Amino acid sequence: MAIATKIRAGSPAARPWPHAAGMLDSPAAEIDFLAMRRLILLRHAKSDWTGIGLKDQDRALASRGRDSAPLIGAYMAHHALIPDLVLVSTATRARDTWGLVAEAFRKPAPVVYEERLYETGPKAILEAIRSTKRDVHVLLVVGHNPGLRDLAELLIASGDVDARQRLLEKFPTAGLAVIDFPVDDWGKLHPKSGRLDRFVAPRQLDLATD
Repeated sequence: MAIATKIRAGSPAARPWPHAAGMLDSPAAEIDFLAMRRLILLRHAKSDWTGIGLKDQDRALASRGRDSAPLIGAYMAHHALIPDLVLVSTATRARDTWGLVAEAFRKPAPVVYEERLYETGPKAILEAIRSTKRDVHVLLVVGHNPGLRDLAELLIASGDVDARQRLLEKFPTAGLAVIDFPVDDWGKLHPKSGRLDRFVAPRQLDLATD
């Protein structure tokens, strides 16, 4: 499905995508959505550390995590951050996070549970992303720190300065980063080629509804 059907150019929920590597603020009318890729990075929600004898990969979500994941899902649905494909770590806390987020969508995207996203570094995650098929325009990756935070730092070249600084300082559980790339193939992703569209944490959403 083409991105143009998902993000309405000029709407408050959708900022203009960059038109080329050196043009990071092109007018919406000039954007070729088919030549763009959007990467959404979502760290798993808060996990439960009380289980005795559980392997790290088997830890479930804590109560706070079960509350924050649907909140992020509702935010994504409201702002038309709808993935074409989802790559999810095989860890229970990541799978459960996606399960709660997906409830916000009318028709959840296809999911691939990817072992390469568990306990790995940014380069391994990038390789998993680069193997994504060209017909996927919006890709959601549900994984872990420090891998996701380090991947964001590796890929982002521009975007809101304050949001970039917040991300680098802390990528919290259930944190969401949206990064846009002026490429037509995931295999072309490379360091410092993306623009941070937004960075959202559950705490911000809690404050907004207080």
